[in-house]
Amino acid sequence: MPTTRINDIEVYYEVHGDGEPLLLIGGLGSSVGLFRRAIPVFSKDRKVVAFDNRGAGRTDKPDAPYTIEMMADDAAGVLSVLGIERADVLGVSMGGRIAMALALRYPRSVKRLILVSTTARVTKETRSALSLRFGRISKRITGSGAFGGSTQPYRAFRRQFDASTNFDCTDGLGTIAAPTLIMRGDRDTIAPADLVEELHSGIKGSKLEVLKGGHRFFIFHNEAFTDAVSAFLRDDGAPL
Repeated sequence: MPTTRINDIEVYYEVHGDGEPLLLIGGLGSSVGLFRRAIPVFSKDRKVVAFDNRGAGRTDKPDAPYTIEMMADDAAGVLSVLGIERADVLGVSMGGRIAMALALRYPRSVKRLILVSTTARVTKETRSALSLRFGRISKRITGSGAFGGSTQPYRAFRRQFDASTNFDCTDGLGTIAAPTLIMRGDRDTIAPADLVEELHSGIKGSKLEVLKGGHRFFIFHNEAFTDAVSAFLRDDGAPL
């Protein structure tokens, strides 16, 4: 399985299919396994690139502070290693924040942006919801495959958690020029409607799609999710 040296770590990545590149960025505690149902769909006519974020899966897990900007640099490094100058980028939850940071730090690298179950900032209430849902699970099953097949020590989970919950790019949303699709589940309490609407209002011309389900609607309603993403990409960002 391929790994490559990016910045200070070894990063695990996978490439599936051929065509226009689509970069998938996973969320808190997850590995590329998070996208195991979506990759076969997207890779039918695209080059799908997925990788494990620092701190999860088969990528290195240094016990040092992480930031979302640092993780966006890792994502940019994956594209660079593969010789991809510009890609469509899809990020889920924490991965959505990484995708936003990538669009802000490397705007020429992002063709279109798909933000799933994510927000530009985390409030006290959503931080508590994240900690309650993921923190207890991670403590209980550290080292198992809880999040998309990931094996993750709890210390690495905390590094990711702190990076994700301390991030706030609200003030920069207006500078994101890439056509953007925002997706949330109608029962998602971790990416609540008010913060998703703030994200939608902040990114000029963005489209908002609300599907049935909670924070991981994209897994449990995979067909509806992949259909909506494929339509957005096929129509080059035109209204759904």
